[in-house]
Amino acid sequence: MSRFAQHEPTLPLQGRVRGALAFPDQTRFLPAMISDAPVLQQTSEPAESAAPSRLARYARPMLGILLPLILALAWELVVWLGWSNGRLVPPPSRVFATITELARSGELVPHIAATLWRVGLGFAFGVIAGTVLGAISGYWSLARRLLDPTVQALRAIPSLAWVPLFILWLGIFETSKIALIAVGVFFPVYLGVMGAILSVDRKIVEVGRTFRLSGFAMIRRILLPAVLPAYVVSLRVGLGLGWMFVVAAELIGASEGLGYLLLDGQQLGKPAQILAAIVIFAILGKLTDWLIEVAAAPFLRWQDAFGRAKGA
Repeated sequence: MSRFAQHEPTLPLQGRVRGALAFPDQTRFLPAMISDAPVLQQTSEPAESAAPSRLARYARPMLGILLPLILALAWELVVWLGWSNGRLVPPPSRVFATITELARSGELVPHIAATLWRVGLGFAFGVIAGTVLGAISGYWSLARRLLDPTVQALRAIPSLAWVPLFILWLGIFETSKIALIAVGVFFPVYLGVMGAILSVDRKIVEVGRTFRLSGFAMIRRILLPAVLPAYVVSLRVGLGLGWMFVVAAELIGASEGLGYLLLDGQQLGKPAQILAAIVIFAILGKLTDWLIEVAAAPFLRWQDAFGRAKGA
């Protein structure tokens, strides 16, 4: 024992591993011997990579703003040079002036608040219904045979076809608008959840059955982590459709909302107001999509995906 301890420091890493394997009673020292080398090799890496990673973290959002900024500056230059009068497609400066004027007059905030309220409620109801029915259809084959054909048939109905029906059933007030948005959110969430459950690796499920996991434990420990990445994608797709459906919903007798601003700009011949509403839609849609992405990030840290490895 003392002779092995005396000669251990002079052996290289591979020799120390062989020595430990040659003496079975010394294998308790093997994890400590193997862990020495990575610690020594990685001590200088954080200091060298800290600055580039911090720079990349701030550069990615700016890179996403670059393309719309270039397009806006290019169109501003085209109008300024007189190549276009900017009547039907106003330059960004005029659109920004319209947004500022609406904000100063106090009209913009109620329109944004009304639209956010409708999208939020419709998104919540659509996500709940899509998650529940998608999970049921994905987990139980009998429910899938009963529900899925009807859901797929309803999914093929155009969004505007629901408008007169909801007006007759629910009236022209908030209920019909929220119901229409919920319909738009429901279908991608339903398909995403059901498809994710059906695509779970069968071998993982067999491992859970081998360990005799109950139905709830199987869902919580195997199905839920496997489904979560696809579920987040379906939430983002559903949210995007919710923002699309809110325009159709606010055409149903609305007196406020960004969709109302679009219709008012069309009727009064104000293209700058139409583009201002479209720009606000784009900004709000991107912000809400970013909120879902940020909220889901802590639950997806275990992923060793290609996009994360490339820093996407």
